[in-house]
Amino acid sequence: MTEQKPSVLFVCVHNAGRSQMAAAYLRELAGGDIEVRSAGSAPAASVNPAAVEAMAEDGIDMSAETPKILSVQAVEESDVVITMGCGDSCPIFPGKRYEDWELADPAGQGVDAVRPIRDDIKARIQLLIAELLPPA
Repeated sequence: MTEQKPSVLFVCVHNAGRSQMAAAYLRELAGGDIEVRSAGSAPAASVNPAAVEAMAEDGIDMSAETPKILSVQAVEESDVVITMGCGDSCPIFPGKRYEDWELADPAGQGVDAVRPIRDDIKARIQLLIAELLPPA
């Protein structure tokens, strides 16, 4: 019998900065053991270049990512739904875990302002992985 991987959805209005960084870290640090999604209610045309640069400094290339529209299906298919302090609301389904991470908005900021946001997200992702993937 195969166990289903836990799944996490990161939601932010534009799906261009915080939610993309969180998804990139979770994909990288969980080594494929967690299914990762990100989306927004009003996706931007492209990912925030300062967020891409800040992540590249930490060895993660997210330059090919594109902002995606939030769907009810994405929420339904996720075990954990995390909003990024952006006031975006998600459909609520029973049995899901919902969290809101209060994070500064990197929109319009340079890479110097994005680095501390990136580091905060990375620390939160490491805690999330420890909760979702307990040692065997």
